[in-house]
Amino acid sequence: MKTIKGYHGEWNMGSPGGWEYQRIAQLLGKMAWDLIGKNIEVGTDIDFDHTQINAVPGFASMILRAHERCHGRNPVNAVLLAESETLDVVLENKNFVNYLKTIEGVKASLASPEHLSLKKRKIYCRGEEATVIFMDFNSNTLLKIAKKEDIEPIKEAIRQGILVNPRGMEPLGAKGLFEAITETYKAILSRTTIEHTPWTRQFYSRSTTDPKGKPIEELVEWAEGHWETVVLKPAYGYSGHGIFIGNKTENKKKYIQTALHSGDYIIQELIPLALWSEQSTWPLVEEQALSNQEWQTDFRCFITDEGLQGFLARFGGVPTNVGSGGGIQPLAVLRDDITPGKAVDKINQALLKLGYQAFVQIQDEINQKAIEMGFTYLLGPIKIMFRPRILTIDHLNDLKYYAHNLWQDAIKLEELWREGQLENVVRIGEEEKELAMSQPWRGSPALMVSDGLFSLGADLIHEE
Repeated sequence: MKTIKGYHGEWNMGSPGGWEYQRIAQLLGKMAWDLIGKNIEVGTDIDFDHTQINAVPGFASMILRAHERCHGRNPVNAVLLAESETLDVVLENKNFVNYLKTIEGVKASLASPEHLSLKKRKIYCRGEEATVIFMDFNSNTLLKIAKKEDIEPIKEAIRQGILVNPRGMEPLGAKGLFEAITETYKAILSRTTIEHTPWTRQFYSRSTTDPKGKPIEELVEWAEGHWETVVLKPAYGYSGHGIFIGNKTENKKKYIQTALHSGDYIIQELIPLALWSEQSTWPLVEEQALSNQEWQTDFRCFITDEGLQGFLARFGGVPTNVGSGGGIQPLAVLRDDITPGKAVDKINQALLKLGYQAFVQIQDEINQKAIEMGFTYLLGPIKIMFRPRILTIDHLNDLKYYAHNLWQDAIKLEELWREGQLENVVRIGEEEKELAMSQPWRGSPALMVSDGLFSLGADLIHEE
């Protein structure tokens, strides 16, 4: 990707989400932009409505292709399967089911495992045959549910291929897989995948090589000596839990021992914070003033068998997850013939001229609209940035190429795993392995995401 610097931090092949949150962020961002335009002249031409941004239609299209693969042109009864305690609280699942219902000839419902039954090898949801199922949780969660509920209908759906996001994809979500990409299998993988994979090693007492290819005799000792330049992550973690960032944590011996005791951690090179950070205008409540503040950014790509479908842009601290206090940033495609960095500077300077009171008044209106739309987390609205993250047409073209290559490389890696060649970097339990082996993926319709710590041309290294 010529226009994009940085790395994917992880892939999610099991139950990736966020597609609906970006769609709502686009609506709120455009609303904020219109309100801002009534107060000041920003003077930047951007497009919030570019079709490449919104992943919802592409996700729905994938669901219908998966149905057709198993049932041809027979009627569609799609089920979004979620944990029972989330049915009433996860906005994007409810909204996506409602979106599917707007498609002619499609029935759709939101259900949990207890709503499924099995009769003569057919899977039923509340008495109607389910023809395609998207499961919004991973295999390890399914096996926990199995201790209390009958999951045989789900297992049969897996065996028949009715359940999309095949279990055969899920082993590729192991963060330790990046070790194989950066060391063992470079010869068969795409240049873009390799270039955007950070140096990664499974973390335990061992010998290996460092990010520059030089020998490391003892990785644990090396990590302690290079603490400022590395990060430790759970191999199967989520929402930023259990991540230890070298230059953000002082007691390195404590965190190294915690990772070793857990026994399932990886070590990665620390991607320079300035590379995936940008400045955006934000109100300082105590000072009653506006300021351009530094924010970390995160950029998720949604990919299916038909290529790149859309994005989720997050911002916040380290990590950027909403559960860790982060927010979601609207995206906009730049129409002006200027660089993204100059466009961002121009927008930020205009927002400063808006003034604190006007800014906060608009922010209150947007937050109220967010609450009305259910765009909330825990007790309040999800934070949203007024200044959109800027994309260009060149960015979109490069990201399409990256996504295509990543999909093809994932197919190769799945085959390697099924042949037993990745067991040293993909460590899952026997029950999960059995589920994965019972439903090969091999590139069939499914949804995967790549979370990237990317620069899109407005990073702080760029500004310097």
